[in-house]
Amino acid sequence: MSTERRRSAEGGRRRADGPGDGPRGDGGRRRADVPPREERAGGRRRPEPADDGGFWGGDDNAAPRRPRPPEAEARAEGRPRPEGGRRRAEGGRPQRPEGARRRRPEDGERPRRPEEGRRRRPEDGDRPRRRPDDPRAGGRRRAAAGPRDPREREHGSRSEGRRAPGRGSRAAGGAGGRGGGGGRRRSREEEPDDRHWFKRFMSKAWKPALAFCGLMFIAGVATFAVLYSMAPDANELDENAENQMSATQIYWAGAGEEEEGELALTTGDVQRVAVQRDDIPETVIDGVLAAEQRTFYEDPGINIMGIGRALLSRGEAGGGSTITQQMARGYYNDLQGEEPLTRKIREIFISIKLSQQVEHDEILTIYLNTIYFGRGASGIEMAAQEYFGKSVSELDSAEGAFLGLIIQMPSNFENPEEGSWTETYLNDERWPYVQNQLALMHEETGGDRGLPRAEAEALEIPERIDYNPEETSGDPRLGYVRQAVINEVEQRYEGSGITGSDIATKGLVIKTSLDPELMVAAEEAFNVLPESAADDTMHGLTAVEPTTGQIVAFNGGPDVSTVINNSLVHQTQAGSAYKPYVLARALSDNIGLRSRFNGDSGREFPGLASPVINSGDVDYGEVDLIQSTADSVNTSFVELAIEVGESRVDELAVEMGVHPDRQTTSTVGPLIALGTHQVNSLDMASGYATFAAEGRHFPAHMVTELQTADGTVLTPDDSEEIEAGKEVLSQAVAADATYAMQQAVLEGGAGNAALDDGRPVAGKTGTSSDAVSAWFVGYTPQLSAAVGLSRAEAQPLDFGAELGDVYGGTTSAKVWKAFMETAMEGQEHQQFPEPQWVGDEMSYLPTPSPEETPSEEPSETPSEEPSEPECDPVDPTCETEESPEECDPLEPDCEQTEQPEDPEECGIWPYLPDCEEEEPTMPGPPGEGEQQNQGTNNSLIRPRE
Repeated sequence: MSTERRRSAEGGRRRADGPGDGPRGDGGRRRADVPPREERAGGRRRPEPADDGGFWGGDDNAAPRRPRPPEAEARAEGRPRPEGGRRRAEGGRPQRPEGARRRRPEDGERPRRPEEGRRRRPEDGDRPRRRPDDPRAGGRRRAAAGPRDPREREHGSRSEGRRAPGRGSRAAGGAGGRGGGGGRRRSREEEPDDRHWFKRFMSKAWKPALAFCGLMFIAGVATFAVLYSMAPDANELDENAENQMSATQIYWAGAGEEEEGELALTTGDVQRVAVQRDDIPETVIDGVLAAEQRTFYEDPGINIMGIGRALLSRGEAGGGSTITQQMARGYYNDLQGEEPLTRKIREIFISIKLSQQVEHDEILTIYLNTIYFGRGASGIEMAAQEYFGKSVSELDSAEGAFLGLIIQMPSNFENPEEGSWTETYLNDERWPYVQNQLALMHEETGGDRGLPRAEAEALEIPERIDYNPEETSGDPRLGYVRQAVINEVEQRYEGSGITGSDIATKGLVIKTSLDPELMVAAEEAFNVLPESAADDTMHGLTAVEPTTGQIVAFNGGPDVSTVINNSLVHQTQAGSAYKPYVLARALSDNIGLRSRFNGDSGREFPGLASPVINSGDVDYGEVDLIQSTADSVNTSFVELAIEVGESRVDELAVEMGVHPDRQTTSTVGPLIALGTHQVNSLDMASGYATFAAEGRHFPAHMVTELQTADGTVLTPDDSEEIEAGKEVLSQAVAADATYAMQQAVLEGGAGNAALDDGRPVAGKTGTSSDAVSAWFVGYTPQLSAAVGLSRAEAQPLDFGAELGDVYGGTTSAKVWKAFMETAMEGQEHQQFPEPQWVGDEMSYLPTPSPEETPSEEPSETPSEEPSEPECDPVDPTCETEESPEECDPLEPDCEQTEQPEDPEECGIWPYLPDCEEEEPTMPGPPGEGEQQNQGTNNSLIRPRE
């Protein structure tokens, strides 16, 4: 049996059957995706081959074929076509004559296509297409054991070219095909895909993803190449670094808005002596690397982690820069004035190129020769001279480590005060960090660099020589101005990348709001105090314009190298000068000025271990908020603070201008109304300026403009806040608070602050316990000023026997007046707004006790006799209501219409937390401070949202 016959008999592929007695044709494989030729619904029947014998020859076993039309028989036998058409070549495809149409079946002829919806049934005399028992019926026979698994039957059907049972196949015995092999083979898209969803996704997505990644890689390489080619090389860097070494100029405020101020001083005059790498000892190299980058020699020119932080924060996040990056950033002037992200990207490529073109030792030498170390010194050699009075080649390990750690904060570490925050940070954080880095460096390099851990931990901070800035030229005010301006620029222009090094070397032009005449007045105003004052008395005074927030004057102190800034840094307890913040909070909560409180002394409050005592232990009885402010009644203000919420008082004070760090200087509780927090004169002047500006706060500042060497004006980080300000209080609340503080000057204990020209003044005094601080903070519509007196070691103020007891009303108020007389000279007389009487008239008076309430029940035995007087009117010693002045004050029932005279000394009650008397003839409010904070927060930036 032939191979094809065998396949047909076994159910595999089979040729189309021809007649048993005639030629057979149309051999070849039947397409799996279409029905057999005989069952096609509409297509033209494929013509039979023209061979006489057909493919099968005269095989007796051939399957019977259905009769063919005469035309087909004629063609098969080689006879002429009925219609005279031409005979096609052997094996060729039958063709119709050109232009001829397909012949329609004549009457009696069977149509080629069965009618729609009908299937052709074998007619009488026709042979069936396939005998059921024909071994060539196709497909494998089902085993006698029973039905197979449906999945095996389905797979077997596909492999044999049959339709799967129940999947769209035609009914058994229909026109779907012969036996089991006539079904359409299912396409790949229709087959079920039981793979995991990720595999299915990857099978379709890997090509687009691969193409995208390839494009991104190519774009990244191209971008890197372009940026790398644009980065300057080492020679360009050196040239530009040399060009930007110049001093910064600081100017006073002009007399008018359009007038330029005079030059106050130059700062950071370049003091640089270049040294070679061999001149720098390894002790200094190790100290610098320990503080800045201990793995400098092993690392590339960039810090990947630091770059990532910078990119994610769009260049705002600092830290993590390598020494190479710092050199590129600090001394290539094309990086200045650009956006932080752009500057960071350029810095990266400059660093990459430098690390490839320049040796590590050369990079480090350039860095140490140009970096700013404070005290006006640029370069390691001048730093050694300014801090230790010797050449860099003579420095030991401790001195080298010290110079390395001050690179981070040169302006703060150049002369830290004893006990200050800077000194604490230096001793407790930076120095231990450098010690640990030296030890790690020694361990990681096998002893080539660094120090053994025992030697590193034994290092002590070295002694430095005294620092007397040359730019002060004998004027102490200029030293404080230089320090304050540098600190403010570094913080307010951080977004522009301006540092202390830039101020020292980049030739900046800084314009300030400081008035030179008022700076002198701020110092000379303290001459009104007795000369017998203690030598360490701190004279704090700051003046701020309410409508701009500009600082026009401050008093720094006698010597910038030895005394902390008295006004902008030194802190002491606020005393009763903090009460207006409580008042503003209450007015904002609709508690009106006429609300009534119990002003008696010795009242107890929840949460306080001791009763609250008024100044002089005076019982004021029923008081409103106007009298409470004028007389500084402690008990009513403590109750008011409890009523409105102590933390909400602090929140409002911060919004008005008090630095938020001041809230941490004491416990937040009812006694904040008496001024337990420590503040400086800048905090208070800025806070009261908000009252003067009718409730709008402008951040306090002294730098009004900053220009680079080429004249480009840089924008500060808080420009929007300074331009528009922020409404903290309503105008009505500010007007009512101002009215109450005017009464403190007109009728209360601040009468010494009244100006001679009669212009309106509002303000508040404050004196802490034992007189360790004395305040007066006041304002006119044009200017707010705060005066604070204290001592460096938190000791009681002492002005000798000439002055006697110290109070804010007898000391600070006089200094304030002396300064404001000069500041207001020639200024327009402006008036404060009229009070608006916001809020409700509420009563916080105590409820009468049951014993004091008269009985409503009638007496069982009412007396019909009139009550007798307490004494016989005839008796000359009897005192009646007509003569109250003659009663004995010691009698418990004696009532006086006048208050008793003030005691000679206040604070006699054992539990009195503080005492204050505003002036000799009137009782005043106490403060509650016991200690002073000598913190060195140099921030001039007011809190922002």
